[in-house]
Amino acid sequence: MITNKISAAIASLVILLLLSCAGTQPNIPVDTFSIEPGTNVARKGQSFKLLGTPITLGQTLPSVQLRDADTMAKVNLSAMKGSVLFLSIVPSLDTPVCEAQTHYLGEEGDKLSPEIKRIIISRDTPFAQKRFAKEAKLTDLQYLSDHGDAAFGRATGLLIDDLMLLSRSVILVDREGTVRYIQVVPDITHLPDMQRAFQKAEELNSEA
Repeated sequence: MITNKISAAIASLVILLLLSCAGTQPNIPVDTFSIEPGTNVARKGQSFKLLGTPITLGQTLPSVQLRDADTMAKVNLSAMKGSVLFLSIVPSLDTPVCEAQTHYLGEEGDKLSPEIKRIIISRDTPFAQKRFAKEAKLTDLQYLSDHGDAAFGRATGLLIDDLMLLSRSVILVDREGTVRYIQVVPDITHLPDMQRAFQKAEELNSEA
């Protein structure tokens, strides 16, 4: 009987360990430097050209139409003035790194000043973005879709050739609509430096 109790205890411990391991997410590398839009990005050792017109610091966002996942309204980011824009750009929300980046913006980003607008941009359809937001419980973020002809990707130099996805990036825009910060992650399987971007966003928000 004692042996049976010991066996049951061991079995329970093994199950607990297996469940713990299953819930453990692998550490995702964070890149602290950036490549230039319109150059080349890597994925698993393979290089891909970034298509389009490279966006640069000091310019305004291109005047293109994105689709809001919640309202289905067309959104032109170049017309959004008066607030700091935190643009978190991901290849596809239904992948582990993109999901981690979006959770980071949604959860750690809650500590940012409420005036800073947190926006996710991907080439997922608006319907896929809305589903993700609901399932991930991250409905306080704005999701904009570049589905279709990838107008945003082409107008910023962030469209990955062959894959036809947006390159993992963070862009910050000040209240006047000027691009003040860009990080294009050199390897799209890595995360951007979100903490550095949070700090810069707060600095922009505090400017008179």
